[in-house]
Amino acid sequence: MVMPTVIGLMILNIYPLLRTVYMSFFKSGSFGKWAFVGLDNYMKMFQSDSFWTITKNTLVFMVMTVPVTVIFGLLIAVLLDQKIKGKTVFRAIYFLPMVVAPAAVAMVWKWLFNSEYGIINTVLSALHLPSDINWIADPKTALLTCAIVTIWSSVGYDAILLLSGLQSISRTYYEAARIDGATGFQQFRKITVPLVSPTLFFVLMMRVMASLKVFDIVYMMIEKTNPAIRSAETILYNFYQETFVKNNKGYGSALVVWCVILIAMITIIQFIGQKKWVTYDV
Repeated sequence: MVMPTVIGLMILNIYPLLRTVYMSFFKSGSFGKWAFVGLDNYMKMFQSDSFWTITKNTLVFMVMTVPVTVIFGLLIAVLLDQKIKGKTVFRAIYFLPMVVAPAAVAMVWKWLFNSEYGIINTVLSALHLPSDINWIADPKTALLTCAIVTIWSSVGYDAILLLSGLQSISRTYYEAARIDGATGFQQFRKITVPLVSPTLFFVLMMRVMASLKVFDIVYMMIEKTNPAIRSAETILYNFYQETFVKNNKGYGSALVVWCVILIAMITIIQFIGQKKWVTYDV
């Protein structure tokens, strides 16, 4: 029964990973020729200033997006779990950004962030706040702009996942807490957070992985000729440039291996840390 899954895993995950590791020890040439270079790609990568820049950008992007997305997702999930009219409609609205094509999302947000006629600068001007911000072309705000778009498009998906965790909590806990005089905040802190923590941990782990693999939003929001590209370039964006633009597939493979190692290290830290705050036994 599990054989189809095993075969799919081997073909779609295990083999590509092993092939990528293998290719990282070679240098690609013209007409499909490959030359074994040992650890040269890794030496070149770790000695490159741009490598540490894209690693820093990727980690900063993770820090900017993960906490905000998870916290807002939990708050929205709690609101959607209340007895309100039109709850199904609200769920669909919050989930809608997740099913919209990233290209359409990026196009709309580029209009909103436009420095000349974008609605965001117009609103800031109406509020008498600094409004001459070149959101996408300024190195100081380019990565933040990508983070905002990512948070907007991801928070609904996380909220739906967390909502499923909330709905698995027995209402008898809340009824008992109300009888004992617990406030709404005390119920949230003592009942909701501990009991939804397994789902919260899963969402947190998936969001961290997604943020470390970010490519599409950066690629579509920040054009190659944008002067702020260096300040927003992530590991997988640089992988795309090296592999498919410069035809440097060996170096690109080394970047992917580094991305996998980075994800593995942070995931291990998360698994160690979750023992202190995730509650599995009720």
